[in-house]
Amino acid sequence: MKANQLDSIYEHYVQDVYRYLRSLCYDHHTAEDLMQETFYRAYLYLEDCKEDKIKPWLFRVAYNAYVDYKRKASRSMARGPDYFQRLADRHTPEKAVLQQEQWDEIGKILSQLPENQRQAILLVDFHQLTYQEAANIMGIRLSHVKILLFRARQRLREEKRKDGTE
Repeated sequence: MKANQLDSIYEHYVQDVYRYLRSLCYDHHTAEDLMQETFYRAYLYLEDCKEDKIKPWLFRVAYNAYVDYKRKASRSMARGPDYFQRLADRHTPEKAVLQQEQWDEIGKILSQLPENQRQAILLVDFHQLTYQEAANIMGIRLSHVKILLFRARQRLREEKRKDGTE
């Protein structure tokens, strides 16, 4: 029963979890590894989750896997200045060029935000989680999430005005 339930959850949420992790780490292979770790942890603790809270719970598990990865990586690997430039997955040349341009633009803007503001934007605006779910995932108060989102959105609007794209 547990394996069938996990299969169903995996099929339903794998793309969302992957996109979330990809937007955090900007690397296809790392996102895949973290996604596998997320669903492995989900398998171990699935009975602890309520049916109506699976998506936020999975995002919390994914976020924790990302934090663990980031802590481990900070102790063992230095990141180069081109870290945010390696964003697109190159399946076909045409897709790769288009995706790279889009990810470069999004990555450039998001990389200018502080880590906590970027997290809030990704969870709420990109992955449509509620403010409360984002607060739970980030381990902060609801009011703090609202402040982070306000500041991040304000900063994004300023960047658009600078670029003349508004």
